[in-house]
Amino acid sequence: MEGWWTTLNLPAEKIIALYQDHGTSEQFHSELKTDMDLERLLSGKFEVNSLVMSCAALAYNVLRYIGQLGLLGDKTPVRHGAKRRRLKTVMQELMYLAARLIETGRRLRLRFSRHSGLNFEGYAGVYRRLAYE
Repeated sequence: MEGWWTTLNLPAEKIIALYQDHGTSEQFHSELKTDMDLERLLSGKFEVNSLVMSCAALAYNVLRYIGQLGLLGDKTPVRHGAKRRRLKTVMQELMYLAARLIETGRRLRLRFSRHSGLNFEGYAGVYRRLAYE
């Protein structure tokens, strides 16, 4: 037997549907705290912590978007089938790569090593979608 108390003025089926996916929300909250290293806020001042959280929210959303783009291509490096990628996976596969920034023909380019072990086609596809959208 299970009972719930709520102040929502909705049918029982609608309320159950609203609460059914609360575990996913907990996963996103955990990612924000652990993967972005925000278990403890930096300061005792509200203004500083507000700025840190605002920057973290922006970075979180950008990384989530890049992760979703990375799932779409057929040449993207996927370890297993998933509906989404954790932020740590996105950072490890697409952000933690050694490269040189080269200016050529008045354009900036990233030059990766031949030996980086990078699935370059997958990375290039994500980069193209970000650069030209």
